[in-house]
Amino acid sequence: MSPATSDAPIGPELALAGSITTRVEVLVVGLTTGPDGPEVSVGEALDDAAAEAVLAGLLAVGATGKAEEVTRIPAPAGLSVASVVAVGLGAPDAVDAEQVRASAGAAARSLSGTTVAATTLSSIDLAAAAEGFYLGAYTFTEFKSKSAPKAGSGPLGRVELLVDSPRAAAPKKILARSTAIAEAVATAREFVNTPPSHLYPGEFAARAKAIGTAAGLKVEVLDEKALTKGGYGGILGVGKGSSRGPRLVRLTHSGGRGAKKVALVGKGITFDTGGISIKPAAGMENMTSDMGGAAAVIATVVLAAKLGVKVTVDAYAPMAENMPSSTAQRPGDVLTQYGGTTVEVVNTDAEGRLILADAIVKACEQEPDYLIDTATLTGAQMVALGTRTSGVMGTDDFRDRVARIAQEVGENAWPMPLPKELRADLNSKVADLMNVTSHRWGGMLAAAVYLKEFVADGVQWAHIDIAGPSYNTGGPFGYTPKGGTGVPVRTMISVLEDIAANG
Repeated sequence: MSPATSDAPIGPELALAGSITTRVEVLVVGLTTGPDGPEVSVGEALDDAAAEAVLAGLLAVGATGKAEEVTRIPAPAGLSVASVVAVGLGAPDAVDAEQVRASAGAAARSLSGTTVAATTLSSIDLAAAAEGFYLGAYTFTEFKSKSAPKAGSGPLGRVELLVDSPRAAAPKKILARSTAIAEAVATAREFVNTPPSHLYPGEFAARAKAIGTAAGLKVEVLDEKALTKGGYGGILGVGKGSSRGPRLVRLTHSGGRGAKKVALVGKGITFDTGGISIKPAAGMENMTSDMGGAAAVIATVVLAAKLGVKVTVDAYAPMAENMPSSTAQRPGDVLTQYGGTTVEVVNTDAEGRLILADAIVKACEQEPDYLIDTATLTGAQMVALGTRTSGVMGTDDFRDRVARIAQEVGENAWPMPLPKELRADLNSKVADLMNVTSHRWGGMLAAAVYLKEFVADGVQWAHIDIAGPSYNTGGPFGYTPKGGTGVPVRTMISVLEDIAANG
Protein backbone atom coordinates (compact mmCIF):
# COMPACT_ATOMS: atom_id res chain seq x y z
CA MET A 1 0.00 0.00 0.00
CA SER A 2 1.22 3.50 -0.84
CA PRO A 3 2.55 5.65 2.01
CA ALA A 4 -0.27 8.03 1.03
CA THR A 5 -2.65 5.63 2.75
CA SER A 6 -0.52 4.51 5.69
CA ASP A 7 1.21 5.97 8.71
CA ALA A 8 4.68 5.52 7.17
CA PRO A 9 6.63 8.78 6.86
CA ILE A 10 7.00 10.13 3.34
CA GLY A 11 9.81 12.56 4.13
CA PRO A 12 12.50 13.08 6.76
CA GLU A 13 11.87 13.60 10.46
CA LEU A 14 11.95 17.30 11.36
CA ALA A 15 12.97 18.46 14.85
CA LEU A 16 13.96 21.66 16.64
CA ALA A 17 17.39 22.00 18.25
CA GLY A 18 19.23 24.75 20.10
CA SER A 19 22.72 23.56 19.17
CA ILE A 20 24.52 21.06 16.98
CA THR A 21 24.08 17.66 18.62
CA THR A 22 26.73 14.96 18.54
CA ARG A 23 24.79 12.74 16.13
CA VAL A 24 24.67 15.38 13.39
CA GLU A 25 26.74 14.33 10.37
CA VAL A 26 26.26 17.37 8.13
CA LEU A 27 25.67 21.05 8.90
CA VAL A 28 23.76 23.01 6.25
CA VAL A 29 24.37 26.77 6.17
CA GLY A 30 23.23 29.56 3.88
CA LEU A 31 25.55 31.55 1.63
CA THR A 32 24.62 34.93 0.13
CA THR A 33 26.29 36.93 -2.62
CA GLY A 34 27.36 39.95 -0.58
CA PRO A 35 28.77 43.15 -2.14
CA ASP A 36 32.28 42.18 -1.06
CA GLY A 37 31.92 38.51 -1.90
CA PRO A 38 30.01 35.58 -0.43
CA GLU A 39 28.80 35.83 3.15
CA VAL A 40 27.93 32.85 5.31
CA SER A 41 24.68 32.76 7.30
CA VAL A 42 25.06 30.64 10.43
CA GLY A 43 22.77 32.32 12.96
CA GLU A 44 23.92 31.63 16.53
CA ALA A 45 25.05 28.08 15.80
CA LEU A 46 28.74 28.92 15.25
CA ASP A 47 31.08 31.38 16.91
CA ASP A 48 32.92 33.94 14.79
CA ALA A 49 36.06 31.85 14.44
CA ALA A 50 34.15 28.78 13.25
CA ALA A 51 32.07 30.87 10.84
CA GLU A 52 35.21 32.42 9.38
CA ALA A 53 36.81 28.98 8.96
CA VAL A 54 33.70 27.69 7.16
CA LEU A 55 33.66 30.71 4.84
CA ALA A 56 37.36 30.34 4.08
CA GLY A 57 36.85 26.71 3.15
CA LEU A 58 33.94 27.57 0.87
CA LEU A 59 35.84 30.36 -0.86
CA ALA A 60 38.75 27.99 -1.42
CA VAL A 61 36.56 25.71 -3.54
CA GLY A 62 34.86 28.53 -5.46
CA ALA A 63 31.47 28.82 -3.76
CA THR A 64 29.64 31.95 -4.92
CA GLY A 65 26.35 32.03 -3.01
CA LYS A 66 24.35 31.91 -6.22
CA ALA A 67 20.77 30.87 -5.49
CA GLU A 68 20.46 27.09 -4.93
CA GLU A 69 24.17 26.45 -5.60
CA VAL A 70 25.26 23.58 -3.33
CA THR A 71 28.87 23.33 -2.12
CA ARG A 72 30.15 20.66 0.26
CA ILE A 73 33.41 20.85 2.22
CA PRO A 74 35.03 18.89 5.06
CA ALA A 75 34.17 20.49 8.39
CA PRO A 76 36.86 22.77 9.79
CA ALA A 77 38.64 21.65 12.95
CA GLY A 78 36.57 22.19 16.07
CA LEU A 79 33.19 21.33 14.53
CA SER A 80 31.69 18.03 15.58
CA VAL A 81 30.15 17.34 12.14
CA ALA A 82 31.87 15.52 9.30
CA SER A 83 31.10 18.06 6.60
CA VAL A 84 29.45 21.40 5.90
CA VAL A 85 27.03 21.99 3.02
CA ALA A 86 26.55 25.58 1.93
CA VAL A 87 23.52 26.36 -0.19
CA GLY A 88 23.23 29.61 -2.12
CA LEU A 89 20.57 32.15 -1.18
CA GLY A 90 21.44 34.76 -3.79
CA ALA A 91 21.53 38.48 -3.07
CA PRO A 92 20.87 39.31 0.62
CA ASP A 93 18.10 41.80 -0.17
CA ALA A 94 16.28 39.18 -2.25
CA VAL A 95 16.16 36.43 0.38
CA ASP A 96 12.50 35.74 1.10
CA ALA A 97 10.55 32.72 2.32
CA GLU A 98 10.38 31.13 -1.12
CA GLN A 99 14.12 31.47 -1.61
CA VAL A 100 14.77 29.82 1.75
CA ARG A 101 12.31 27.09 0.82
CA ALA A 102 13.96 26.51 -2.57
CA SER A 103 17.49 26.58 -1.17
CA ALA A 104 16.56 24.17 1.63
CA GLY A 105 15.10 21.86 -0.99
CA ALA A 106 18.25 22.01 -3.09
CA ALA A 107 20.34 21.19 -0.02
CA ALA A 108 18.07 18.29 0.92
CA ARG A 109 18.42 16.78 -2.54
CA SER A 110 22.20 16.71 -2.05
CA LEU A 111 22.04 14.82 1.25
CA SER A 112 21.19 11.36 0.00
CA GLY A 113 22.24 8.75 2.54
CA THR A 114 22.61 11.23 5.41
CA THR A 115 21.12 10.00 8.66
CA VAL A 116 21.06 13.31 10.57
CA ALA A 117 21.67 16.83 9.33
CA ALA A 118 21.34 20.19 11.07
CA THR A 119 20.71 23.57 9.47
CA THR A 120 20.98 27.26 10.22
CA LEU A 121 18.50 28.17 7.45
CA SER A 122 15.84 27.91 10.15
CA SER A 123 17.23 31.04 11.77
CA ILE A 124 16.17 32.94 8.64
CA ASP A 125 12.70 31.43 8.20
CA LEU A 126 11.78 28.35 10.22
CA ALA A 127 8.58 27.51 8.34
CA ALA A 128 10.14 27.83 4.90
CA ALA A 129 13.24 25.85 5.89
CA ALA A 130 11.12 23.02 7.30
CA GLU A 131 8.93 22.79 4.23
CA GLY A 132 11.90 23.02 1.88
CA PHE A 133 13.89 20.25 3.55
CA TYR A 134 10.90 17.91 3.78
CA LEU A 135 9.78 18.44 0.19
CA GLY A 136 13.28 18.55 -1.25
CA ALA A 137 14.09 15.19 0.35
CA TYR A 138 10.93 13.57 -1.06
CA THR A 139 11.38 10.58 -3.37
CA PHE A 140 8.88 8.08 -4.76
CA THR A 141 10.28 4.57 -4.46
CA GLU A 142 7.22 2.35 -3.99
CA PHE A 143 7.88 0.41 -7.16
CA LYS A 144 11.66 0.19 -6.94
CA SER A 145 13.18 -3.26 -6.52
CA LYS A 146 14.08 -4.63 -3.09
CA SER A 147 17.67 -3.55 -3.54
CA ALA A 148 16.57 0.08 -3.70
CA PRO A 149 15.73 2.22 -0.61
CA LYS A 150 12.39 1.29 0.91
CA ALA A 151 9.38 3.41 0.04
CA GLY A 152 8.78 6.27 2.46
CA SER A 153 12.27 6.29 3.95
CA GLY A 154 13.52 9.13 1.77
CA PRO A 155 17.15 9.99 1.11
CA LEU A 156 17.47 11.98 4.33
CA GLY A 157 16.59 10.61 7.75
CA ARG A 158 16.35 13.59 10.11
CA VAL A 159 16.82 17.35 9.96
CA GLU A 160 17.45 19.33 13.13
CA LEU A 161 16.35 22.92 12.64
CA LEU A 162 18.51 25.23 14.75
CA VAL A 163 16.60 27.95 16.61
CA ASP A 164 17.25 30.11 19.66
CA SER A 165 14.54 28.59 21.85
CA PRO A 166 13.64 25.08 20.70
CA ARG A 167 11.36 24.47 23.69
CA ALA A 168 9.31 27.64 23.23
CA ALA A 169 5.69 27.34 22.12
CA ALA A 170 6.01 29.58 19.05
CA PRO A 171 8.64 27.59 17.11
CA LYS A 172 6.92 24.34 18.07
CA LYS A 173 3.67 25.63 16.60
CA ILE A 174 5.39 26.82 13.44
CA LEU A 175 7.13 23.49 12.94
CA ALA A 176 3.95 21.48 13.54
CA ARG A 177 2.05 23.47 10.92
CA SER A 178 4.88 23.36 8.38
CA THR A 179 5.34 19.63 8.85
CA ALA A 180 1.62 19.01 8.36
CA ILE A 181 1.61 21.11 5.19
CA ALA A 182 4.67 19.36 3.79
CA GLU A 183 3.16 15.96 4.55
CA ALA A 184 -0.04 16.94 2.72
CA VAL A 185 1.92 18.08 -0.34
CA ALA A 186 3.86 14.82 -0.27
CA THR A 187 0.61 12.86 0.00
CA ALA A 188 -0.67 14.57 -3.16
CA ARG A 189 2.65 13.74 -4.85
CA GLU A 190 2.27 10.09 -3.83
CA PHE A 191 -1.15 9.89 -5.44
CA VAL A 192 0.04 11.52 -8.66
CA ASN A 193 3.17 9.38 -8.91
CA THR A 194 1.34 6.09 -8.39
CA PRO A 195 0.99 4.50 -11.86
CA PRO A 196 -2.45 4.00 -13.42
CA SER A 197 -2.01 0.23 -13.25
CA HIS A 198 -2.29 0.62 -9.48
CA LEU A 199 -4.35 3.82 -9.11
CA TYR A 200 -7.58 3.44 -11.07
CA PRO A 201 -10.87 5.06 -10.00
CA GLY A 202 -11.98 2.34 -7.59
CA GLU A 203 -8.58 2.13 -5.91
CA PHE A 204 -8.18 5.92 -5.83
CA ALA A 205 -11.56 6.20 -4.12
CA ALA A 206 -10.60 3.51 -1.60
CA ARG A 207 -7.33 5.27 -0.73
CA ALA A 208 -9.11 8.62 -0.43
CA LYS A 209 -11.67 7.04 1.88
CA ALA A 210 -8.91 5.49 4.00
CA ILE A 211 -7.00 8.70 4.66
CA GLY A 212 -10.21 10.70 5.04
CA THR A 213 -11.61 8.29 7.61
CA ALA A 214 -8.29 8.26 9.47
CA ALA A 215 -8.46 12.07 9.69
CA GLY A 216 -11.99 11.98 11.09
CA LEU A 217 -13.71 13.20 7.94
CA LYS A 218 -17.17 12.22 6.79
CA VAL A 219 -16.65 10.26 3.56
CA GLU A 220 -19.11 9.31 0.83
CA VAL A 221 -18.24 7.29 -2.30
CA LEU A 222 -20.63 6.96 -5.25
CA ASP A 223 -19.98 3.97 -7.52
CA GLU A 224 -21.30 3.40 -11.05
CA LYS A 225 -24.70 2.30 -9.85
CA ALA A 226 -25.13 5.34 -7.62
CA LEU A 227 -23.80 7.67 -10.32
CA THR A 228 -26.30 6.26 -12.81
CA LYS A 229 -29.16 6.61 -10.36
CA GLY A 230 -28.11 10.18 -9.56
CA GLY A 231 -27.79 11.28 -13.18
CA TYR A 232 -24.07 12.11 -13.25
CA GLY A 233 -23.85 12.04 -17.04
CA GLY A 234 -20.49 13.75 -17.31
CA ILE A 235 -18.62 11.36 -15.02
CA LEU A 236 -20.36 8.32 -16.54
CA GLY A 237 -19.78 9.52 -20.08
CA VAL A 238 -16.05 9.92 -19.61
CA GLY A 239 -15.70 6.63 -17.76
CA LYS A 240 -17.83 4.44 -20.02
CA GLY A 241 -14.92 3.45 -22.29
CA SER A 242 -12.97 1.84 -19.45
CA SER A 243 -13.43 -1.56 -17.85
CA ARG A 244 -12.67 0.18 -14.53
CA GLY A 245 -15.71 2.19 -13.56
CA PRO A 246 -15.84 5.81 -12.36
CA ARG A 247 -16.39 7.14 -8.86
CA LEU A 248 -17.34 10.37 -7.08
CA VAL A 249 -15.78 10.87 -3.66
CA ARG A 250 -16.94 13.46 -1.16
CA LEU A 251 -14.96 14.24 2.00
CA THR A 252 -16.28 16.70 4.58
CA HIS A 253 -14.49 18.62 7.33
CA SER A 254 -16.71 20.53 9.74
CA GLY A 255 -15.48 23.93 10.81
CA GLY A 256 -18.08 24.31 13.52
CA ARG A 257 -21.24 26.34 13.95
CA GLY A 258 -21.31 29.55 11.93
CA ALA A 259 -18.18 28.70 9.92
CA LYS A 260 -17.89 29.75 6.30
CA LYS A 261 -18.51 26.95 3.80
CA VAL A 262 -15.99 26.18 1.07
CA ALA A 263 -16.31 23.57 -1.66
CA LEU A 264 -13.21 22.08 -3.27
CA VAL A 265 -13.50 20.17 -6.54
CA GLY A 266 -10.59 18.34 -8.17
CA LYS A 267 -10.30 16.55 -11.50
CA GLY A 268 -9.51 12.87 -11.03
CA ILE A 269 -8.79 11.32 -14.43
CA THR A 270 -6.57 8.43 -13.37
CA PHE A 271 -5.36 8.04 -16.94
CA ASP A 272 -6.21 10.04 -20.03
CA THR A 273 -5.73 8.53 -23.46
CA GLY A 274 -7.98 11.20 -24.93
CA GLY A 275 -10.63 8.58 -25.61
CA ILE A 276 -11.76 8.30 -29.23
CA SER A 277 -10.08 11.69 -29.81
CA ILE A 278 -6.88 9.90 -28.90
CA LYS A 279 -3.72 11.72 -27.90
CA PRO A 280 -0.35 11.32 -29.65
CA ALA A 281 1.70 8.45 -28.21
CA ALA A 282 4.68 10.67 -27.41
CA GLY A 283 4.41 11.80 -23.81
CA MET A 284 1.15 9.98 -23.11
CA GLU A 285 2.77 8.27 -20.14
CA ASN A 286 2.63 11.63 -18.36
CA MET A 287 -1.15 11.38 -18.35
CA THR A 288 -0.81 9.37 -15.16
CA SER A 289 -0.81 12.88 -13.66
CA ASP A 290 -4.29 13.83 -14.90
CA MET A 291 -5.72 13.26 -11.43
CA GLY A 292 -3.50 15.91 -9.83
CA GLY A 293 -6.45 18.15 -9.03
CA ALA A 294 -8.28 15.40 -7.14
CA ALA A 295 -5.07 14.45 -5.33
CA ALA A 296 -4.66 18.06 -4.20
CA VAL A 297 -8.20 18.56 -2.91
CA ILE A 298 -8.11 15.24 -1.02
CA ALA A 299 -4.80 16.14 0.61
CA THR A 300 -6.07 19.65 1.39
CA VAL A 301 -9.29 18.66 3.14
CA VAL A 302 -7.38 16.12 5.24
CA LEU A 303 -4.87 18.85 6.10
CA ALA A 304 -7.69 21.25 7.04
CA ALA A 305 -8.93 18.67 9.52
CA LYS A 306 -5.45 18.09 10.97
CA LEU A 307 -4.91 21.83 11.42
CA GLY A 308 -8.42 22.38 12.78
CA VAL A 309 -9.21 25.12 10.27
CA LYS A 310 -12.45 26.87 11.25
CA VAL A 311 -14.04 26.50 7.83
CA THR A 312 -16.46 23.78 6.72
CA VAL A 313 -14.92 22.12 3.68
CA ASP A 314 -16.70 19.80 1.26
CA ALA A 315 -14.17 18.25 -1.12
CA TYR A 316 -15.40 16.48 -4.25
CA ALA A 317 -13.19 14.25 -6.38
CA PRO A 318 -14.84 12.93 -9.56
CA MET A 319 -12.74 10.00 -10.80
CA ALA A 320 -12.71 8.25 -14.18
CA GLU A 321 -10.37 6.63 -16.66
CA ASN A 322 -10.69 8.05 -20.19
CA MET A 323 -10.18 5.11 -22.56
CA PRO A 324 -11.07 4.29 -26.19
CA SER A 325 -13.15 1.15 -26.63
CA SER A 326 -16.36 -0.14 -28.19
CA THR A 327 -18.26 1.39 -25.27
CA ALA A 328 -16.50 4.77 -25.22
CA GLN A 329 -18.38 7.98 -25.89
CA ARG A 330 -17.92 9.32 -29.41
CA PRO A 331 -17.38 12.80 -30.81
CA GLY A 332 -20.90 13.97 -31.57
CA ASP A 333 -22.55 12.16 -28.65
CA VAL A 334 -24.82 14.15 -26.34
CA LEU A 335 -24.74 13.64 -22.59
CA THR A 336 -26.66 15.21 -19.74
CA GLN A 337 -24.62 16.74 -16.95
CA TYR A 338 -25.78 16.39 -13.37
CA GLY A 339 -28.46 19.04 -12.99
CA GLY A 340 -29.88 18.72 -16.51
CA THR A 341 -27.64 20.65 -18.90
CA THR A 342 -27.15 18.79 -22.18
CA VAL A 343 -23.72 18.78 -23.81
CA GLU A 344 -22.54 17.84 -27.29
CA VAL A 345 -19.21 16.08 -26.84
CA VAL A 346 -17.24 17.42 -29.80
CA ASN A 347 -13.85 16.30 -28.46
CA THR A 348 -13.56 13.37 -26.05
CA ASP A 349 -10.14 14.65 -24.96
CA ALA A 350 -11.86 17.65 -23.35
CA GLU A 351 -13.12 15.30 -20.68
CA GLY A 352 -11.98 17.01 -17.50
CA ARG A 353 -14.57 19.75 -17.73
CA LEU A 354 -17.30 17.12 -18.09
CA ILE A 355 -16.54 15.40 -14.80
CA LEU A 356 -15.86 18.71 -13.03
CA ALA A 357 -19.21 20.13 -14.13
CA ASP A 358 -21.11 17.29 -12.48
CA ALA A 359 -19.18 17.76 -9.24
CA ILE A 360 -19.52 21.56 -9.30
CA VAL A 361 -23.30 21.37 -9.60
CA LYS A 362 -23.40 18.85 -6.76
CA ALA A 363 -21.13 21.02 -4.62
CA CYS A 364 -23.28 24.08 -5.20
CA GLU A 365 -26.32 22.26 -3.83
CA GLN A 366 -24.70 22.67 -0.41
CA GLU A 367 -24.76 26.46 -0.90
CA PRO A 368 -21.06 27.13 -0.25
CA ASP A 369 -19.80 30.66 0.22
CA TYR A 370 -16.74 29.86 -1.90
CA LEU A 371 -15.85 27.22 -4.45
CA ILE A 372 -12.38 26.33 -5.72
CA ASP A 373 -11.91 23.80 -8.48
CA THR A 374 -8.51 22.70 -9.68
CA ALA A 375 -7.51 20.55 -12.60
CA THR A 376 -4.84 19.57 -15.07
CA LEU A 377 -7.34 20.90 -17.56
CA THR A 378 -5.73 22.34 -20.69
CA GLY A 379 -2.49 22.25 -22.62
CA ALA A 380 -3.35 25.87 -23.40
CA GLN A 381 -2.40 26.74 -19.80
CA MET A 382 1.19 25.83 -20.57
CA VAL A 383 1.13 27.71 -23.86
CA ALA A 384 -0.09 30.83 -22.06
CA LEU A 385 1.82 30.69 -18.77
CA GLY A 386 4.49 28.01 -19.01
CA THR A 387 4.97 24.95 -16.85
CA ARG A 388 5.40 26.62 -13.45
CA THR A 389 2.61 29.23 -13.33
CA SER A 390 -1.01 28.18 -12.83
CA GLY A 391 -3.84 30.17 -14.35
CA VAL A 392 -6.64 31.35 -12.05
CA MET A 393 -10.05 32.30 -13.41
CA GLY A 394 -13.40 32.95 -11.75
CA THR A 395 -15.28 35.72 -9.98
CA ASP A 396 -13.00 38.73 -10.01
CA ASP A 397 -12.40 39.38 -6.30
CA PHE A 398 -11.95 35.75 -5.30
CA ARG A 399 -9.84 35.00 -8.37
CA ASP A 400 -7.46 37.79 -7.44
CA ARG A 401 -7.41 36.71 -3.79
CA VAL A 402 -6.49 33.13 -4.71
CA ALA A 403 -3.81 34.24 -7.17
CA ARG A 404 -2.29 36.62 -4.61
CA ILE A 405 -2.14 33.94 -1.94
CA ALA A 406 -0.63 31.47 -4.41
CA GLN A 407 2.16 33.94 -5.13
CA GLU A 408 2.72 34.56 -1.42
CA VAL A 409 3.21 30.85 -0.65
CA GLY A 410 5.45 30.20 -3.64
CA GLU A 411 2.96 28.33 -5.85
CA ASN A 412 3.01 30.90 -8.61
CA ALA A 413 -0.41 31.59 -10.12
CA TRP A 414 -1.70 34.38 -12.31
CA PRO A 415 -5.22 35.84 -12.64
CA MET A 416 -6.74 35.39 -16.09
CA PRO A 417 -9.96 36.77 -17.66
CA LEU A 418 -13.18 35.11 -18.79
CA PRO A 419 -13.85 36.85 -22.14
CA LYS A 420 -17.59 37.14 -22.73
CA GLU A 421 -17.24 36.50 -26.47
CA LEU A 422 -16.02 32.95 -25.85
CA ARG A 423 -19.37 31.91 -24.40
CA ALA A 424 -21.11 32.07 -27.80
CA ASP A 425 -18.42 29.79 -29.22
CA LEU A 426 -19.68 27.00 -26.94
CA ASN A 427 -23.20 27.04 -28.39
CA SER A 428 -24.30 23.75 -29.93
CA LYS A 429 -26.79 23.09 -32.73
CA VAL A 430 -28.09 19.97 -31.00
CA ALA A 431 -27.59 20.55 -27.25
CA ASP A 432 -27.29 23.32 -24.67
CA LEU A 433 -23.49 23.44 -24.96
CA MET A 434 -20.49 22.01 -26.77
CA ASN A 435 -17.59 20.91 -24.61
CA VAL A 436 -15.07 22.79 -26.79
CA THR A 437 -15.07 25.73 -29.15
CA SER A 438 -14.52 25.30 -32.89
CA HIS A 439 -11.17 27.12 -32.69
CA ARG A 440 -7.94 26.91 -30.69
CA TRP A 441 -7.85 30.47 -29.36
CA GLY A 442 -7.94 31.01 -25.62
CA GLY A 443 -8.32 27.32 -24.84
CA MET A 444 -7.63 27.71 -21.11
CA LEU A 445 -10.14 30.54 -20.88
CA ALA A 446 -12.80 28.72 -22.91
CA ALA A 447 -12.58 25.73 -20.55
CA ALA A 448 -13.20 28.04 -17.58
CA VAL A 449 -16.09 29.72 -19.43
CA TYR A 450 -17.60 26.24 -19.80
CA LEU A 451 -17.23 25.55 -16.06
CA LYS A 452 -18.75 28.93 -15.21
CA GLU A 453 -22.06 27.68 -16.63
CA PHE A 454 -22.31 25.23 -13.73
CA VAL A 455 -21.37 27.50 -10.82
CA ALA A 456 -24.43 28.69 -8.90
CA ASP A 457 -25.19 32.39 -8.73
CA GLY A 458 -23.79 34.10 -5.65
CA VAL A 459 -20.93 31.63 -5.10
CA GLN A 460 -17.45 33.14 -5.06
CA TRP A 461 -15.52 30.88 -7.44
CA ALA A 462 -11.95 30.27 -8.52
CA HIS A 463 -10.76 27.77 -11.12
CA ILE A 464 -7.05 26.87 -10.97
CA ASP A 465 -5.61 25.28 -14.12
CA ILE A 466 -2.52 23.34 -13.02
CA ALA A 467 -1.77 21.41 -16.23
CA GLY A 468 1.93 22.30 -16.13
CA PRO A 469 2.70 23.12 -12.48
CA SER A 470 1.25 19.90 -11.01
CA TYR A 471 3.69 17.59 -12.81
CA ASN A 472 7.35 18.27 -13.48
CA THR A 473 8.57 16.43 -16.58
CA GLY A 474 12.02 18.05 -16.42
CA GLY A 475 14.80 17.81 -13.89
CA PRO A 476 14.32 18.61 -10.20
CA PHE A 477 14.73 22.17 -8.95
CA GLY A 478 14.56 23.69 -5.50
CA TYR A 479 12.16 21.57 -3.46
CA THR A 480 10.38 20.31 -6.59
CA PRO A 481 11.16 16.76 -7.75
CA LYS A 482 10.57 15.19 -11.10
CA GLY A 483 6.98 13.95 -11.28
CA GLY A 484 4.13 15.07 -9.03
CA THR A 485 4.64 18.41 -7.31
CA GLY A 486 1.61 18.64 -5.00
CA VAL A 487 0.49 21.99 -6.47
CA PRO A 488 -1.83 23.65 -5.38
CA VAL A 489 -2.18 22.18 -1.87
CA ARG A 490 -0.28 25.02 -0.19
CA THR A 491 -2.38 27.59 -2.00
CA MET A 492 -5.70 26.01 -1.07
CA ILE A 493 -4.90 25.50 2.61
CA SER A 494 -3.70 29.09 2.84
CA VAL A 495 -6.92 30.29 1.18
CA LEU A 496 -8.94 28.27 3.69
CA GLU A 497 -7.00 29.79 6.58
CA ASP A 498 -7.49 33.25 5.09
CA ILE A 499 -11.24 32.68 4.83
CA ALA A 500 -11.32 31.44 8.43
CA ALA A 501 -9.53 34.62 9.57
CA ASN A 502 -11.19 37.20 7.33
CA GLY A 503 -14.38 35.70 5.96
